[in-house]
Amino acid sequence: MEITLNKAAPPAAIEHSPGYWAGVSRRLLRNKLAMAAALVLLALVLLALFAPALMPADPYASSILKRLKPIGTEHFPLGTDELGRDMLSRLMLGARLSLFMGITPVLLAFVIGSTLGILAGYAGGWANTAIMRVVDILYAFPSVLLAIALSGTLGAGIGNALLSLTIVFVPQIVRVAESVTTQVRNREFVDAARASGAPALTIVRAHVLNNVLGPIFVYATGLISVSMILASGLSFLGLGVKPPEPEWGLMLNTLRTAIYTQPWVAALPGAMIFLTSISFNLLADGIRSAMEIKD
Repeated sequence: MEITLNKAAPPAAIEHSPGYWAGVSRRLLRNKLAMAAALVLLALVLLALFAPALMPADPYASSILKRLKPIGTEHFPLGTDELGRDMLSRLMLGARLSLFMGITPVLLAFVIGSTLGILAGYAGGWANTAIMRVVDILYAFPSVLLAIALSGTLGAGIGNALLSLTIVFVPQIVRVAESVTTQVRNREFVDAARASGAPALTIVRAHVLNNVLGPIFVYATGLISVSMILASGLSFLGLGVKPPEPEWGLMLNTLRTAIYTQPWVAALPGAMIFLTSISFNLLADGIRSAMEIKD
């Protein structure tokens, strides 16, 4: 099933007043949904960081006698998986890989895509044509199909999955970066800096970056939820994380045969993916809404 990437238009690039970001922060703090999502994400990050100290049991210790225990079993509050491993411990440790697989490709794509998009938007001409035509070719492929094709070609593994997802997201960020940079390039304050004889690199650093990185970052934040779903899908298909490492998508795959015997236990990794994805979406929407209001 195709997953549609977040194509919502980013906040328009504007020349920010000194109090602009303070106003954004105030409006964001007043957004209860965004703050609730931020708290959930903070809790998940802390859980991932301190999982080894908080886990009640060894997430790799298996026991056939304890397999598929229901939620609420003594010593196993969230039950056990198909090999008798503690689900709570595996979900806690799995937050590390799941968040890593969701955030890292978007972060890499943000750096690469922003660089290419800003270059294309500011330079224009042949540079814009060359970069954007390559981006259009990659953008034409459905995201899921492209991720599966790249991962299948490169082979299973965390590194190849990260590379595949990064390639999937770079075109999206390049298009946004090129669009907002083109807006800023034609603004009066850039024309004034250019007329004063300032070098192009100085203009980009002093005037362009300050006004385009915010909108690009907001758009990239919204892609993290898609990245998590795609990464989980690759692991589900055997193209991402390999057993016995705990990762939510891989856990869904290994527990799929238990859906008729212990459906609530089998649904736990999916619930974690849903909770994390919706939290990233709500936070990104909150930031976008806060940035769309001009002071």
